[in-house]
Amino acid sequence: MPCQNSSPRTRRLRLIVAGVTVLVILAVVVVVVLAVWNSGRKGTPGTEPALWKGKGTTAHLQEIVLGRCYNYITAVNPELSGKDCHKIWELLQAAFIYKHPCSIREEDYQPLMDLASHSIPCNKSLFWSKTQNLAHRYTKVNHDFFTLEDSLLGYVADGISWCGSSNHPGIDYNSCPRWTECESSPVSMYWKMASKVFAGAACGTVQVMLNGSIENGAFRNNSIFGSVEVLNLDPDKVSTVQVWLMHDIEGTQSESCAGPSIKTLKSVLENRKISLTCKENYRPVQLVQCASKPDHATCKLCPYTSQ
Repeated sequence: MPCQNSSPRTRRLRLIVAGVTVLVILAVVVVVVLAVWNSGRKGTPGTEPALWKGKGTTAHLQEIVLGRCYNYITAVNPELSGKDCHKIWELLQAAFIYKHPCSIREEDYQPLMDLASHSIPCNKSLFWSKTQNLAHRYTKVNHDFFTLEDSLLGYVADGISWCGSSNHPGIDYNSCPRWTECESSPVSMYWKMASKVFAGAACGTVQVMLNGSIENGAFRNNSIFGSVEVLNLDPDKVSTVQVWLMHDIEGTQSESCAGPSIKTLKSVLENRKISLTCKENYRPVQLVQCASKPDHATCKLCPYTSQ
């Protein structure tokens, strides 16, 4: 018996099924195309999964580094006007771009350190450990002293982060390793190298501001000051390290100049033929603390003997 022609209803059903099939195929094609396109954009903000616990590369990193560099050599320290800011950026970028963020070596940053380093006036170097905010507040009102962040290498990199990625554009904007995640991350290696350069430039009597209100000791061997800067002071140029042991105005006084960690620091320095002196609550720095607590009893004292 010959087949009968399909009814109009059957033909409409077939058309609907065919249309749905075409739409599904188109949707799959679009998804695949977007996936391929996005894979080429990895490394831009928000497109990579967070692999690390730290914040990603700071947005507009190049513009920030160049802007800070030009401001430093023109307004902060015009004596360095001959420094090449574009070359400084190129060397910084070359040290980490497209590299695994736990594989950075000292050699990667050495050309940058050589280019951007500069001398520091004798007797004016100020190191710090667990007193970052107070040390920088002090150098802002007393321009005779220089912390690492007041040097060109510290100034351009202070407070920003960066790391590489194997994907285009070679920079991870989503996450970067914290210092505790790997010892050779781009940022940790940069600051270790910059600290080494800063310590090597010190001469005469150098100052270090330590926190006498923390429980685990004002001086710690595993700090940047203890593990890098102290060991790179040049005994032929540095005669004395003067400790300013500061206590929080309303905090505890966990350690004095006779405390165990200060004795440890003294021993380390004496082994390197460098002497140590120590002053508790150095009054000029304490007055900076008093700016935020002027009514505290400590701030109302009027000492007649200078420290």
